[in-house]
Amino acid sequence: MMTIGLTHYLVVSSALFVCGVMAMVTRKNAVAILMGVELMLNAAAVNFVAFAHYVGGSGQVFAVFIIVLAAAEAVIALAIVLGIYQNIHTIEVDRLTQLKD
Repeated sequence: MMTIGLTHYLVVSSALFVCGVMAMVTRKNAVAILMGVELMLNAAAVNFVAFAHYVGGSGQVFAVFIIVLAAAEAVIALAIVLGIYQNIHTIEVDRLTQLKD
């Protein structure tokens, strides 16, 4: 029977990170870009927890900090996106040419 090792977690984490980067690069929608950032933060949290389990250390503390940071980032970023939508009536990033009114 095969056991799950550190390499498996690192492969899953790198796949999550690549999906997050691809979402940030290819999307024009601000909400989709934020979802890509969330995927990248979750990939880092998986790395921290995996290394804490197999190598030792306090990776769980960093993972909880990342989850709190992601929640705060989501709240602030979505508030900014709503503010932009009220002024410009779109959330497509390539149409944001003016940021002051």
